[in-house]
Amino acid sequence: MTARAPYRSLRGISAVAALLAIGAVGCSDVTDTVDSAKEGAKKVARQRSVFSLDTGDCYNPYGKAEGTAYTVEIVPCDEAHKGQVVGEFSIDEGKEYPGDDGVSAIADTRCPVEAQKYAPDTWALPEGAELFFYTPTAESWATGDRLVSCTYTAEQGTLSGTLDTAKSLKPEQLTYLKGSNAVYEALWANQSEKDTVEADLPGYKAQAKAVAAALQDHVEALNGIDGAEVGTLRSTLAKAAGDWEKAARATDADAFYAAYDPAFTGIDPNKSVAARKELGLATTVPAEEAEVWAS
Repeated sequence: MTARAPYRSLRGISAVAALLAIGAVGCSDVTDTVDSAKEGAKKVARQRSVFSLDTGDCYNPYGKAEGTAYTVEIVPCDEAHKGQVVGEFSIDEGKEYPGDDGVSAIADTRCPVEAQKYAPDTWALPEGAELFFYTPTAESWATGDRLVSCTYTAEQGTLSGTLDTAKSLKPEQLTYLKGSNAVYEALWANQSEKDTVEADLPGYKAQAKAVAAALQDHVEALNGIDGAEVGTLRSTLAKAAGDWEKAARATDADAFYAAYDPAFTGIDPNKSVAARKELGLATTVPAEEAEVWAS
């Protein structure tokens, strides 16, 4: 069972500190000191253990976004904040701690999936929002902690408002996003660790098979969505699925390359912009994705 630490409130300590500060200054500085003390007290009252974070919480970390953390400041989402919890899950990997790298690998795989349930349209995310996660340490694992909290964090600046968009999306928008996200998840999650096809043809073929399957599901789901641009995209993706299938059946590296080039081009995110516009979704390709297909 996941161990959740209780909320931590230091209201009493902050009140004493405020009184001491007021007594140490002249009357002309009392107002500024009181305001400062109130602000400090508010931050302390909002302090929460990272073990008690819940999906939807907006927060400011104490110190750097990365590294070991014990507490964060929970804030209303309409206030400026550095991050928001967009999903969570428990690790079920037996009794032994998987190690820091093992825990990170699990989070790397699961957090994108969990985050997309909360904020399905990654194109609509604020610029600079990156996926981070809070994971168990060896010490917290020993106490029963298995919870991973997935968060979007602003690497620079702050976020404003909630990222919870799933509830406001229409059924056809959710259908499109579910299929589209699955295609790119299949592409990146199955990427071979080898730099060349010659070094790992089976690995690249496995990736192609996974992408082809995701595309087939996506194309089938798009059959239930009306719209001329959606229909055009459906035809484009159906052809791409065929090319990925050819790559998955390649008998050598040359055959794989011949199929891979049109297959990869066929899922260029830019090809989906018109359909996204028709569906009322975000239409600006994220910079990282645009760079991949531009290279």
